[in-house]
Amino acid sequence: QFQLVEFGGGLVQPGGSLTLSCVASGSTLYFHAIAWFRQAPGKEREGVSCISSTDGSIYYSDSVKGRFTISSDNAKNTVFLQMNSLQPEDTGVYSCAVAEYAYCRGPVDSDEYDYWGQGTQVTVAS
Repeated sequence: QFQLVEFGGGLVQPGGSLTLSCVASGSTLYFHAIAWFRQAPGKEREGVSCISSTDGSIYYSDSVKGRFTISSDNAKNTVFLQMNSLQPEDTGVYSCAVAEYAYCRGPVDSDEYDYWGQGTQVTVAS
């Protein structure tokens, strides 16, 4: 049973920072990508960042580039999303997802991802 669990969501003021964690458990995936998605009510799901163990590639969407940083601790099967300079438009449910034999060389396509976490709410407001 392969599982992904997100941690770290919460309420933060505009301009603040928050770090999300995605912990994977279950069978080992040797070549894969882990991505962060977000979705606000009434809006489409957006792929915000991705990191690939296949070739080490990393991707950020234009909306978060320069503010968010994705990283991984392979020994702990954990991927982090450090979010800085948060704005109200960053509000949404953030989910991590895993795609097998995948790269992160361009925009993140949710259709390519096989496993999903339950999501964690991030709210940026005063």
